[in-house]
Amino acid sequence: MTAEIIDGKAFAAGLRARIAEFVPGFRAAAGRAPGLAVVLVGEDAASSVYVRNKGKMTREAGMESFEHKLPAETSQDDLVALVDRLNADPAVDGILVQLPLPRHINEQVVLTRISPDKDVDGFHPVNAGRLATGLYGFVPCTPLGCVLLLEDRLGDLSGLDAVVIGRSNIVGKPMAALLTARNCTVTLAHSRTRNLPHYLHHADIVVAAVGRPNFVQGDWLKPGATVIDVGINRTDEGLVGDVDFGSAAAVAGAITPVPGGVGPMTIAVLLRNTLVAAHRNAGVPLEKGAI
Repeated sequence: MTAEIIDGKAFAAGLRARIAEFVPGFRAAAGRAPGLAVVLVGEDAASSVYVRNKGKMTREAGMESFEHKLPAETSQDDLVALVDRLNADPAVDGILVQLPLPRHINEQVVLTRISPDKDVDGFHPVNAGRLATGLYGFVPCTPLGCVLLLEDRLGDLSGLDAVVIGRSNIVGKPMAALLTARNCTVTLAHSRTRNLPHYLHHADIVVAAVGRPNFVQGDWLKPGATVIDVGINRTDEGLVGDVDFGSAAAVAGAITPVPGGVGPMTIAVLLRNTLVAAHRNAGVPLEKGAI
């Protein structure tokens, strides 16, 4: 068996194109474009590239991009004051503070200062609570992107067995909640899970977000499983995922590559969340499930 390659780059491009189709209607109804504010503190190279790509794709979708680049020595109080100003700015629908922040700044203090209604990254405890209890809220972009890829390939996920490897607040926990909401039977595994291959042998869906290069082996998988590899690990051989791609592709039914799988979905879903926030903030109806 040779697994189908799940092309996240192509899917993300299609999603961004669909999002762009909604912007003129919103602009006509609200008198402005949806606005996304991105805050970068310091000169982290990877973060700078990511922020630049976000701004480019935001503008390509017809949205306003408000970029705030602050020096690394910016104080926590000054950063919180900027977040407060963005919360109060009616032109800003979504706020994203790029992580990681410098060590002298408490990330949790900053992230919880963002209005839950502008928290398009889905990191605020209010939105985490909404997800956990089945209420409407913003969901972290990466896990929501994973679900979109899964539904595109598998359709209805009801009744499928899923294993999520990794229990972070950014990917693992929200991923498990999203799959549970779609009626999967979910196992949330992690670094202390005993006999992980036992669980993977029964999983129709495997989502690997553990941060260990080439960790998941092909002979751990159920033949025909759909494998979503969230990992991005820099090694001497280049970028690799959390799944040993070669051995997994020989067993799985479908698998995301690294790069070109989950990564492109993150920015596309960020734009999707910003469009949804804009409609809600402006009181402009958006058909449920439209994007």
